[in-house]
Amino acid sequence: MNRFSTLSTALFAALLLSSSAALADLTVTTLDNGAGPESITAAPDGGLILGSATKPFIYRSAKGGTEAKKFIDASADGAVTFLGVLSEPATNTLWACELKPSADGKGRVSSALGFNLKTGAPKSRWALPGATNLCNDLSVGPDKALYISDTTNGRIYRLKPGAAEGELVLEDKANLTGIDGLTFLNGVLYVNNVQAGTIYRVPLDSAGKAGAVAPIKLDTPLKGPDGMRAAGNAIFVAENRNNRASMITIDGDAGHVTMVLGGLATPTAIEPAGNILWVGDRIRDNATAVPLPK
Repeated sequence: MNRFSTLSTALFAALLLSSSAALADLTVTTLDNGAGPESITAAPDGGLILGSATKPFIYRSAKGGTEAKKFIDASADGAVTFLGVLSEPATNTLWACELKPSADGKGRVSSALGFNLKTGAPKSRWALPGATNLCNDLSVGPDKALYISDTTNGRIYRLKPGAAEGELVLEDKANLTGIDGLTFLNGVLYVNNVQAGTIYRVPLDSAGKAGAVAPIKLDTPLKGPDGMRAAGNAIFVAENRNNRASMITIDGDAGHVTMVLGGLATPTAIEPAGNILWVGDRIRDNATAVPLPK
Protein backbone atom coordinates (compact mmCIF):
# COMPACT_ATOMS: atom_id res chain seq x y z
CA MET A 1 0.00 0.00 0.00
CA ASN A 2 1.45 3.40 -0.96
CA ARG A 3 1.57 6.49 1.24
CA PHE A 4 -1.49 8.04 -0.43
CA SER A 5 -3.54 4.90 0.16
CA THR A 6 -2.41 4.76 3.78
CA LEU A 7 -3.43 8.39 4.35
CA SER A 8 -6.75 7.85 2.57
CA THR A 9 -7.51 4.83 4.73
CA ALA A 10 -6.59 6.72 7.89
CA LEU A 11 -8.74 9.70 6.84
CA PHE A 12 -11.70 7.47 6.08
CA ALA A 13 -11.37 5.76 9.47
CA ALA A 14 -11.18 9.12 11.22
CA LEU A 15 -14.28 10.39 9.42
CA LEU A 16 -16.16 7.19 10.22
CA LEU A 17 -15.18 7.47 13.88
CA SER A 18 -16.23 11.11 13.98
CA SER A 19 -19.59 10.29 12.37
CA SER A 20 -20.19 7.43 14.82
CA ALA A 21 -19.33 9.65 17.79
CA ALA A 22 -21.73 12.34 16.58
CA LEU A 23 -24.52 9.83 16.10
CA ALA A 24 -23.84 8.34 19.52
CA ASP A 25 -24.60 11.75 21.06
CA LEU A 26 -27.98 11.95 19.31
CA THR A 27 -31.32 12.03 21.13
CA VAL A 28 -34.57 11.64 19.20
CA THR A 29 -37.72 13.05 20.80
CA THR A 30 -41.32 12.65 19.65
CA LEU A 31 -43.03 15.90 18.70
CA ASP A 32 -46.12 14.63 20.55
CA ASN A 33 -45.91 15.42 24.27
CA GLY A 34 -46.74 12.38 26.39
CA ALA A 35 -46.42 9.93 23.50
CA GLY A 36 -44.68 7.44 25.79
CA PRO A 37 -42.60 5.47 23.27
CA GLU A 38 -42.70 1.93 24.67
CA SER A 39 -40.66 0.35 21.88
CA ILE A 40 -38.21 1.51 19.22
CA THR A 41 -36.71 0.04 16.08
CA ALA A 42 -34.12 1.25 13.58
CA ALA A 43 -35.26 1.99 10.06
CA PRO A 44 -33.07 0.82 7.16
CA ASP A 45 -32.59 4.43 6.02
CA GLY A 46 -30.88 5.29 9.31
CA GLY A 47 -33.92 6.83 10.98
CA LEU A 48 -35.65 5.64 14.14
CA ILE A 49 -39.23 4.38 14.60
CA LEU A 50 -41.03 4.77 17.93
CA GLY A 51 -44.39 3.33 18.98
CA SER A 52 -46.71 5.17 21.37
CA ALA A 53 -48.09 3.39 24.44
CA THR A 54 -50.57 6.21 25.07
CA LYS A 55 -51.71 7.32 21.60
CA PRO A 56 -52.75 5.63 18.32
CA PHE A 57 -49.56 6.68 16.54
CA ILE A 58 -46.19 5.41 15.42
CA TYR A 59 -43.49 8.04 14.93
CA ARG A 60 -40.41 8.20 12.72
CA SER A 61 -37.28 10.35 12.58
CA ALA A 62 -34.97 10.98 9.65
CA LYS A 63 -31.37 9.84 9.79
CA GLY A 64 -29.49 12.18 12.08
CA GLY A 65 -32.71 13.99 12.99
CA THR A 66 -33.66 14.88 16.55
CA GLU A 67 -37.45 14.90 16.14
CA ALA A 68 -39.76 11.99 15.40
CA LYS A 69 -42.92 12.91 13.50
CA LYS A 70 -46.15 10.95 13.06
CA PHE A 71 -45.60 8.16 10.55
CA ILE A 72 -48.66 5.94 11.10
CA ASP A 73 -52.06 7.10 12.38
CA ALA A 74 -54.20 4.18 13.60
CA SER A 75 -56.93 6.31 15.18
CA ALA A 76 -59.46 4.76 12.78
CA ASP A 77 -59.05 1.54 14.84
CA GLY A 78 -60.46 3.31 17.92
CA ALA A 79 -58.80 3.73 21.31
CA VAL A 80 -55.64 1.86 20.37
CA THR A 81 -52.02 2.20 21.46
CA PHE A 82 -48.79 0.45 20.54
CA LEU A 83 -46.21 -1.62 22.38
CA GLY A 84 -43.56 -3.54 20.41
CA VAL A 85 -42.39 -2.26 17.04
CA LEU A 86 -39.89 -4.07 14.82
CA SER A 87 -38.57 -3.31 11.34
CA GLU A 88 -37.89 -6.21 8.98
CA PRO A 89 -36.10 -4.72 5.96
CA ALA A 90 -35.91 -8.08 4.15
CA THR A 91 -39.69 -8.04 3.67
CA ASN A 92 -40.17 -4.25 3.77
CA THR A 93 -42.34 -4.73 6.85
CA LEU A 94 -42.79 -2.75 10.04
CA TRP A 95 -44.33 -5.04 12.65
CA ALA A 96 -46.25 -3.57 15.58
CA CYS A 97 -48.27 -4.74 18.59
CA GLU A 98 -51.57 -2.82 18.66
CA LEU A 99 -53.64 -2.82 21.87
CA LYS A 100 -57.24 -1.85 22.58
CA PRO A 101 -59.80 -2.42 25.36
CA SER A 102 -61.53 -5.82 25.36
CA ALA A 103 -65.22 -6.05 24.50
CA ASP A 104 -66.25 -6.22 28.17
CA GLY A 105 -63.94 -3.33 29.06
CA LYS A 106 -62.24 -5.38 31.78
CA GLY A 107 -58.99 -6.06 29.98
CA ARG A 108 -57.18 -5.60 26.69
CA VAL A 109 -56.89 -7.45 23.41
CA SER A 110 -54.17 -7.04 20.84
CA SER A 111 -53.10 -7.70 17.27
CA ALA A 112 -49.81 -8.10 15.46
CA LEU A 113 -49.92 -5.64 12.57
CA GLY A 114 -47.73 -5.43 9.50
CA PHE A 115 -47.14 -2.12 7.69
CA ASN A 116 -45.18 -1.15 4.61
CA LEU A 117 -41.85 -0.10 6.10
CA LYS A 118 -41.36 2.67 3.55
CA THR A 119 -44.85 4.17 3.32
CA GLY A 120 -46.64 3.03 6.49
CA ALA A 121 -49.50 1.50 4.49
CA PRO A 122 -51.25 -1.47 6.20
CA LYS A 123 -50.18 -4.93 5.02
CA SER A 124 -51.50 -7.51 7.49
CA ARG A 125 -53.32 -8.03 10.78
CA TRP A 126 -53.51 -11.03 13.12
CA ALA A 127 -55.60 -10.81 16.28
CA LEU A 128 -54.14 -12.83 19.16
CA PRO A 129 -56.55 -15.46 20.52
CA GLY A 130 -58.30 -15.28 23.87
CA ALA A 131 -60.76 -13.01 25.66
CA THR A 132 -57.76 -10.97 26.88
CA ASN A 133 -54.19 -10.93 25.62
CA LEU A 134 -51.21 -8.60 25.38
CA CYS A 135 -48.96 -8.58 22.32
CA ASN A 136 -45.90 -7.00 23.88
CA ASP A 137 -42.77 -7.54 21.80
CA LEU A 138 -41.60 -9.06 18.54
CA SER A 139 -38.55 -10.77 17.07
CA VAL A 140 -37.72 -12.41 13.74
CA GLY A 141 -36.13 -15.85 14.10
CA PRO A 142 -33.58 -17.71 11.98
CA ASP A 143 -36.56 -19.38 10.28
CA LYS A 144 -37.73 -15.91 9.12
CA ALA A 145 -40.89 -16.27 11.20
CA LEU A 146 -42.13 -13.53 13.52
CA TYR A 147 -42.14 -14.48 17.21
CA ILE A 148 -44.61 -12.67 19.48
CA SER A 149 -44.80 -12.46 23.27
CA ASP A 150 -48.20 -12.50 25.02
CA THR A 151 -47.59 -11.06 28.49
CA THR A 152 -51.02 -11.75 29.99
CA ASN A 153 -51.18 -15.43 29.06
CA GLY A 154 -47.51 -16.43 29.32
CA ARG A 155 -47.37 -17.43 25.67
CA ILE A 156 -45.08 -17.23 22.66
CA TYR A 157 -46.59 -17.29 19.17
CA ARG A 158 -44.99 -17.72 15.77
CA LEU A 159 -46.27 -16.11 12.58
CA LYS A 160 -44.64 -17.85 9.63
CA PRO A 161 -43.84 -15.93 6.44
CA GLY A 162 -47.00 -15.50 4.39
CA ALA A 163 -49.24 -17.02 7.08
CA ALA A 164 -52.54 -15.31 7.92
CA GLU A 165 -52.60 -16.62 11.49
CA GLY A 166 -50.02 -17.31 14.16
CA GLU A 167 -49.42 -20.60 15.94
CA LEU A 168 -48.73 -21.28 19.60
CA VAL A 169 -45.09 -22.13 20.24
CA LEU A 170 -45.17 -22.28 24.03
CA GLU A 171 -47.50 -21.61 26.94
CA ASP A 172 -45.87 -21.53 30.38
CA LYS A 173 -48.01 -19.66 32.89
CA ALA A 174 -45.69 -20.49 35.79
CA ASN A 175 -42.59 -18.89 34.24
CA LEU A 176 -43.82 -16.72 31.39
CA THR A 177 -46.84 -14.88 32.77
CA GLY A 178 -45.18 -11.48 32.58
CA ILE A 179 -43.14 -12.26 29.46
CA ASP A 180 -42.02 -9.10 27.70
CA GLY A 181 -38.91 -8.93 25.53
CA LEU A 182 -37.72 -11.77 23.32
CA THR A 183 -34.74 -12.03 21.01
CA PHE A 184 -32.51 -14.51 19.22
CA LEU A 185 -28.84 -14.69 20.18
CA ASN A 186 -26.74 -16.86 17.87
CA GLY A 187 -29.91 -18.58 16.68
CA VAL A 188 -31.20 -19.34 20.20
CA LEU A 189 -34.39 -17.80 21.59
CA TYR A 190 -34.21 -15.89 24.88
CA VAL A 191 -37.12 -14.25 26.69
CA ASN A 192 -37.50 -12.15 29.80
CA ASN A 193 -40.19 -11.75 32.45
CA VAL A 194 -40.77 -8.08 33.28
CA GLN A 195 -42.60 -8.93 36.51
CA ALA A 196 -40.19 -11.52 37.91
CA GLY A 197 -36.95 -9.97 36.60
CA THR A 198 -35.86 -13.25 35.01
CA ILE A 199 -34.29 -14.40 31.73
CA TYR A 200 -34.95 -17.77 30.10
CA ARG A 201 -33.56 -19.70 27.17
CA VAL A 202 -36.28 -21.39 25.10
CA PRO A 203 -35.01 -24.51 23.30
CA LEU A 204 -36.54 -25.04 19.85
CA ASP A 205 -36.06 -28.27 17.91
CA SER A 206 -35.67 -28.53 14.13
CA ALA A 207 -39.46 -28.56 13.73
CA GLY A 208 -39.79 -25.40 15.82
CA LYS A 209 -41.31 -27.16 18.82
CA ALA A 210 -40.34 -25.62 22.15
CA GLY A 211 -38.97 -27.53 25.12
CA ALA A 212 -39.00 -26.53 28.79
CA VAL A 213 -37.54 -23.10 29.45
CA ALA A 214 -34.09 -22.95 31.05
CA PRO A 215 -33.51 -20.11 33.55
CA ILE A 216 -30.35 -18.03 33.12
CA LYS A 217 -28.62 -17.40 36.45
CA LEU A 218 -27.59 -13.75 36.45
CA ASP A 219 -24.74 -12.34 38.55
CA THR A 220 -26.67 -9.09 39.03
CA PRO A 221 -30.46 -8.91 39.50
CA LEU A 222 -32.57 -7.27 36.80
CA LYS A 223 -35.43 -4.96 37.76
CA GLY A 224 -38.22 -4.76 35.22
CA PRO A 225 -36.46 -6.19 32.15
CA ASP A 226 -38.47 -4.80 29.24
CA GLY A 227 -37.39 -4.40 25.62
CA MET A 228 -34.61 -6.83 24.70
CA ARG A 229 -32.50 -7.19 21.55
CA ALA A 230 -29.31 -9.03 20.65
CA ALA A 231 -26.21 -7.94 18.76
CA GLY A 232 -22.87 -9.67 18.32
CA ASN A 233 -22.49 -12.04 21.25
CA ALA A 234 -24.58 -10.13 23.78
CA ILE A 235 -28.14 -9.38 24.76
CA PHE A 236 -29.16 -5.81 25.53
CA VAL A 237 -32.09 -5.06 27.82
CA ALA A 238 -33.89 -1.96 29.13
CA GLU A 239 -34.65 -2.23 32.86
CA ASN A 240 -37.73 -0.10 33.46
CA ARG A 241 -37.55 -0.31 37.27
CA ASN A 242 -33.78 0.11 37.49
CA ASN A 243 -33.42 3.32 35.47
CA ARG A 244 -30.79 1.77 33.24
CA ALA A 245 -29.94 -0.22 30.13
CA SER A 246 -27.75 -3.30 30.50
CA MET A 247 -25.74 -5.79 28.49
CA ILE A 248 -25.88 -9.52 29.25
CA THR A 249 -23.27 -12.01 28.07
CA ILE A 250 -24.36 -15.64 28.26
CA ASP A 251 -22.13 -18.57 29.19
CA GLY A 252 -24.16 -21.76 29.36
CA ASP A 253 -26.85 -21.16 31.97
CA ALA A 254 -25.05 -18.17 33.49
CA GLY A 255 -25.33 -14.52 32.52
CA HIS A 256 -23.00 -11.61 33.29
CA VAL A 257 -24.76 -8.23 33.56
CA THR A 258 -23.01 -4.94 32.76
CA MET A 259 -24.67 -1.54 32.93
CA VAL A 260 -24.50 0.36 29.64
CA LEU A 261 -26.43 3.54 30.45
CA GLY A 262 -27.86 4.78 33.75
CA GLY A 263 -29.73 7.83 35.00
CA LEU A 264 -32.84 7.11 32.93
CA ALA A 265 -36.45 7.70 33.97
CA THR A 266 -38.39 4.70 32.63
CA PRO A 267 -36.35 2.86 29.98
CA THR A 268 -38.55 0.37 28.14
CA ALA A 269 -36.90 0.01 24.74
CA ILE A 270 -33.53 -0.86 23.26
CA GLU A 271 -32.18 -1.30 19.75
CA PRO A 272 -28.66 -2.08 18.49
CA ALA A 273 -28.07 -0.50 15.07
CA GLY A 274 -24.65 -0.85 13.52
CA ASN A 275 -22.09 0.53 15.97
CA ILE A 276 -24.60 2.36 18.17
CA LEU A 277 -27.20 1.36 20.75
CA TRP A 278 -30.50 3.19 21.01
CA VAL A 279 -32.17 3.32 24.45
CA GLY A 280 -35.79 4.45 24.64
CA ASP A 281 -37.07 6.32 27.71
CA ARG A 282 -40.86 6.20 27.85
CA ILE A 283 -41.38 8.98 30.41
CA ARG A 284 -39.04 11.39 28.60
CA ASP A 285 -40.63 10.66 25.18
CA ASN A 286 -37.22 10.04 23.65
CA ALA A 287 -34.49 7.65 22.63
CA THR A 288 -30.77 8.24 23.07
CA ALA A 289 -27.90 6.74 21.07
CA VAL A 290 -24.73 5.56 22.80
CA PRO A 291 -21.74 3.62 21.40
CA LEU A 292 -22.52 -0.08 21.15
CA PRO A 293 -20.41 -1.94 23.74
CA LYS A 294 -18.14 -4.63 22.37
